[in-house]
Amino acid sequence: MKKGLNILIILVGIFILGACGSNSKADYTTQEAEKVLVDGDSIDGKTVSITVDKLAPQSAFGYNIQTGEHMNFVSNENPKVETGDKLIVKVNKVESVMGSWIITYDKQ
Repeated sequence: MKKGLNILIILVGIFILGACGSNSKADYTTQEAEKVLVDGDSIDGKTVSITVDKLAPQSAFGYNIQTGEHMNFVSNENPKVETGDKLIVKVNKVESVMGSWIITYDKQ
C-alpha cells in the first residue's frame, strides 16, 4: 500500500513540475513579434522573449526597455533589468507612435 502511495505522489509531482515548466517558452521572439505587428496583426495577451538592448528609465512613457528595431516595452514600475538581460514578458497593449511600437507588459 505504501509503495503504491509513493508512486502516486511521485507521478503527481512530475505532472506538477511539467506544468510549471511549460511557461518557459515564449510565443514570439522579438523579431517574430515585430514582424507580426508590421503585418497588422495583434500580439496582445501573447508572450515575447526580449533582450534589453537599452533601458531608458526616464522616457516619456516611463521605464522603457528598448529592443529590436522599433520596439519599446514600457512600464510605470522599475523592471530592475540591465542591458543584455533576457526576459519573457506578457503583452498587455500595443500602440504605434511615430514609427515605434509602445508595448505595455507584465514580466513572466
